[in-house]
Amino acid sequence: MLLYVLESNGSSPGRQGFCMAVNVRGDMQGSIGGGIMEHKFVEMAKERLKARGLVQKADVKKQVHDKSVAMNQSGMICSGEQTILLYPAKEEDEATVQQIIASLEQNENGTLELSPTGISFSPIIPDGDFSFVQQSENDWLYHERTGHKNHLYVIGAGHCALAFTELMSRMDFYIHLYDNRENLNTFRQNNFVQEKTIVDDYSELMQIIPSGSNHYVVIMTFGYRTDTIAIKALLHKQFKYIGVLGSKKKMEKLFEDFKEEGIDETKLDHIYTPIGIQIKSETPEEIAVSIAAEIISIKNHR
Repeated sequence: MLLYVLESNGSSPGRQGFCMAVNVRGDMQGSIGGGIMEHKFVEMAKERLKARGLVQKADVKKQVHDKSVAMNQSGMICSGEQTILLYPAKEEDEATVQQIIASLEQNENGTLELSPTGISFSPIIPDGDFSFVQQSENDWLYHERTGHKNHLYVIGAGHCALAFTELMSRMDFYIHLYDNRENLNTFRQNNFVQEKTIVDDYSELMQIIPSGSNHYVVIMTFGYRTDTIAIKALLHKQFKYIGVLGSKKKMEKLFEDFKEEGIDETKLDHIYTPIGIQIKSETPEEIAVSIAAEIISIKNHR
């Protein structure tokens, strides 16, 4: 049984796109938000799977996280609501599932469609990440962009980059790593990214990294000179986030130099520095956490 959050509002613990699979033994993968609500739906899925002789159909259930409401109580009190699909997988779905797997393994995007008629997949990339429209209990349509929804470009492959990309590899980011040192051990050891590229000079990034509303850039090169080259290469592009690793004093000096060169200050205003949330991080692992937290905050800001 496939459980899928088709829509969520407010402080719902299960966000749109959360999903899980449950089999008749109770083995499961994924989550629709946890807590008593998830437990209830897992038990519901198991009971339906045991009733093999009955005709099973897709079932959409609204859950309200408020014990004062008259109907559709989830059992939770966190406020908000979510709409959950229970879908019994069929043998004929296997071909579609294999299409989705193949697309994900190739790091490609596509469109997952869920409807009362079942599951379908298209390699066409939708405009948005999610879409859900419901006219009635038996008339609804859900679309989701499959594959990585965000691209992370990490400039510099040192110890901080290794710790940072390891952490970010567990999230929904397609990670690109760049350095100009081919024999750097932390570059060769980095197996957490989808792409690794050696550049002769960081000025090449101007042609390599495109603007994008779901593109995030972190600059953490070897030193002041290479940071400067990388920033200048990307300064006139539009990103969801761009940050530079460095001390406050170093970055003040770098920005002063830029201003003396006549670079428009408004081009510098959107650069996050010192990078990361301020938690007095010291080790590469702590620095990675602070940067990841800042990026997540920007990504999820409504």
